[in-house]
Amino acid sequence: MKAQRGWVVALAAAAIVTLGLSGCSADAAPADGGAKAATATSAKDLGGIDKLVEAAKAEGQLNVIALPEDWSNYGKIISGFEKKYGITVNSASPDAASAEEIKAAKDLKGQNTAPDVFDLGTAVTLANTDQFAKYQVENWADIPDANKEKSGLWYNDYTGVMSIGYDSNKVPAPTKLSDLLGKDYAGKVAINGDPTQAGAAFAAVGMATVQNGGTLDDYSKGIEFFSDLKKAGNFLPLDPTPATIASGETPVVFDWNYNNMAQESKVPGWKTVVLDGDALGSYYNQAINVDAPHPAAARLWQEWIYSDEVQNLYLQAGALPVRLAAMDKAGTVDKKALDAVGVEPTSLIQATPEQTEKAAKLLGEKWAAAVQ
Repeated sequence: MKAQRGWVVALAAAAIVTLGLSGCSADAAPADGGAKAATATSAKDLGGIDKLVEAAKAEGQLNVIALPEDWSNYGKIISGFEKKYGITVNSASPDAASAEEIKAAKDLKGQNTAPDVFDLGTAVTLANTDQFAKYQVENWADIPDANKEKSGLWYNDYTGVMSIGYDSNKVPAPTKLSDLLGKDYAGKVAINGDPTQAGAAFAAVGMATVQNGGTLDDYSKGIEFFSDLKKAGNFLPLDPTPATIASGETPVVFDWNYNNMAQESKVPGWKTVVLDGDALGSYYNQAINVDAPHPAAARLWQEWIYSDEVQNLYLQAGALPVRLAAMDKAGTVDKKALDAVGVEPTSLIQATPEQTEKAAKLLGEKWAAAVQ
């Protein structure tokens, strides 16, 4: 389906928001500029972007975590940063969940291998603001107020809608949620992670909730659906990856539309469907580790993420960047990518922070027993 341009731009400016190391270590301590960068709340604090770039290059390293190369074009985003600034990006645990990002930061505090920056889902962002450093990028004004913490602790980067990816060579196309309870899907339905830890899996339960007659005020209907899926023998307790999709191990996957769409060009027969009715969207969030071992590079990474170039790279992957409305107005958006986003839901809904916190508590109490 072709995306409705008005819907996409409205989504990027929406006033309702949710927050959805291995590698090499640096051999040297941060330069003086990097040390000063640890308290910088904008590039101005360092004398401007050129000084920030200088300090980041002196550090020479950036540690990222939980950024699969085929997730929202992160492969190109990482290589583009390295090429533009000559800074080595150490990418650790690409398939880690949001909660594991925070754990890594705490476990590796004080070490050069600790993550410098985060890309986090909904509940984890709200629960860990004390782990973030305040920073406002140069394009701060382009990020709607509802899509950022006002002091700069976190800021939305991209969103999509929850979808179902499926191998059309192995299963029929699902047209409604209850189809997945049928025999055609026996042992075949997976979600992307544990919903108590991973943003995509959390959103999968939210999607199941609204598709199963519930509301985002109470995720019980979603938990009930996955419990029924388990009882039917259709729930597959395997974390899907591009490898499991390609091998056929996970022929049906609840995930963001941009992740499922990324597999369409790689796996023959792989298709993506957004079910009719309410479509669940959720932003992911950027934040800087308050204990970042490379504080200047961490801040430069944020400037890179919110540049036109990277926001368009998100869009080219099917994700909707938070600066989309401003870029569309300025004429800097990739219009071909915008036209090809490929989703046209009847209506988009997003959980509020209060609904998210309530759902996180309920999942913590009920999820494990529901699918064991």
